[in-house]
Amino acid sequence: MSTDKHRGKEFYIFLLVPLSILLIFLIQYFFRYADDNRLTSWAWTFADADLIFFIAVLATGIIPAYILSEVPFLQVRPALFIFLSSFIASASFWSIPEVIVDTSRYFTQAKHLEMYGITYFIREWGHGINAWTDTPLISFFYGLVFKFFGESRIYIQIFTTFLFSMTCMTIFFTGKTLWDEETGFLAGVLLLGIPYLFSQIPLMLTDVPAMFFLTFSIFAFMKALGKGGIWIAIASTAIFCAILSKYSMWMMLSVLPVIFLVYLTGCRGNSLWLPRSGTETRTCTQSLVYRGFSVAFITVILLAIVVWFKFGVLSEQIRFLREYQAPGLKRWGESFVSTFLFQIHPLITLTAIYSVYVAIRKRDLKFIIVCWLLLLVILFQIKRSRYVMVLFPMLTLMASYGLQKIRTLNPKRFMVFSIVSSTLVVALVAYLPFLQKMNMINLKNAGEYLDSVKTESVEVFTIPSTETIVNLAVSVPILDLHTKKEILYHHNTAYSPPFEEIKESPLRFTWEYKNPEYYSTLPLVPSRRGRGDTVVIPSPLAGEGKGEGVIVIISNGPVKSLPDYIAEEIKDHKKTRTFDTSEGIFGFSPVVTIYLPEN
Repeated sequence: MSTDKHRGKEFYIFLLVPLSILLIFLIQYFFRYADDNRLTSWAWTFADADLIFFIAVLATGIIPAYILSEVPFLQVRPALFIFLSSFIASASFWSIPEVIVDTSRYFTQAKHLEMYGITYFIREWGHGINAWTDTPLISFFYGLVFKFFGESRIYIQIFTTFLFSMTCMTIFFTGKTLWDEETGFLAGVLLLGIPYLFSQIPLMLTDVPAMFFLTFSIFAFMKALGKGGIWIAIASTAIFCAILSKYSMWMMLSVLPVIFLVYLTGCRGNSLWLPRSGTETRTCTQSLVYRGFSVAFITVILLAIVVWFKFGVLSEQIRFLREYQAPGLKRWGESFVSTFLFQIHPLITLTAIYSVYVAIRKRDLKFIIVCWLLLLVILFQIKRSRYVMVLFPMLTLMASYGLQKIRTLNPKRFMVFSIVSSTLVVALVAYLPFLQKMNMINLKNAGEYLDSVKTESVEVFTIPSTETIVNLAVSVPILDLHTKKEILYHHNTAYSPPFEEIKESPLRFTWEYKNPEYYSTLPLVPSRRGRGDTVVIPSPLAGEGKGEGVIVIISNGPVKSLPDYIAEEIKDHKKTRTFDTSEGIFGFSPVVTIYLPEN
């Protein structure tokens, strides 16, 4: 009788889940104008969508979701499945261009390390290398990738995708440590149920790496408290990396004292998830205090070294963050409706909300660990999706915790895989084509075209525009990321809008752009291509007479008239290609025109 009752519940779940997926999509579609995301708003990505086609694809996606919910392999190698599936899904988006101009900062910083070495990077960070409001760690890693593997965007994408897959796997082990393997597994899979992430993983930014370091810091700190030993050093290093990955991580790391207090309560109360091996409560408490303070001590020592050498830079950045970034977050934000009901699958949000009720009913103090970041976001009204990204792993862990109220295994997994299936449909069929048509694709396509031209170097000019608040100079590093050619660029600082117009702009950093020396003169330097070779290359225009090289002109929109000095440069050239794709949404619309010598 009991078996029949369970089968009846399973039947209803297998029936209701597909209907819920389709109904939720229809609600999102018809209310898509409520999505105010600044990059992948449903109002934009579904502007030309064929509704019938989407419904058909969503319905078809239920089939692989059902098959995966029945596969025994997932129970044998859950961590491997999470890593491989997340990596393959994310790699499907490598074709999108760099769609956010912040990339120019991280590329420029990384290229300094590649060209001048690690010592130069450390010494000149915040001086010769413009640091803006960035911390150095992620650019440092990007620079190492360039230095040891070659300056190619694909290596950066492999690196960021690897970190995302490691985040999925880390949240699996976090859930397993706190509760059980199934909770961790569903949380790791559900991270693929957030379509917004797929627009960020391929980009050369700090957000995805920062999300990994924060998630891994939480897991490693829990292991350090529970086991000690080598985990103390691992946790200290992870926390140190999280602190240096992004300034916003500092607030998020307040979860660590919460973890310590929850574990300490576990020693004194009835929460028995800590391995005690028959020891007394007093011994457990002493062990936790020793391990916790050991992690804190090592982390402080590591940070003290950084502060000792970079105190002036860090203090100036923190002052600037208080005066500029903190007030700016209120102006640059997006709505919670957009983030939690469009950019995250609504079923993840709803089950996460339900998990709060479940945890209260169970009086489960461990749940505070996973909901702490969400509380911070709500309390401080952090509404920009890119800044909220770091809590997504904990949000999926909350959702997985709520799903444990479904007793039987297969229906739970069917629901999770259905969420992921519908998310991948949205990301692949709506987000991906939209991102590939964004005007930033012009820089990518131009870079690929330049690689087909028989020349070692190109000379780039930008035409100032009053129609955008973005300084076109920052498009040069992005073009550089997309091409293997050496670039010579003479930055014209004559035009700059009044300070009052840009002082509160999120794009103010573009007007503080400093032309790197390697674009101005490109003296004899080690080659930046290949694996650490020491071939010496000359200045890009060495051996070429005036007007004999490839010339690239970047403008905001189509070129109406060229300045005299550029017209003089191209008088012996012919226009060969113009890349002018535009989605008609964003004010910054770089158009790239390429001129080749007539002879």
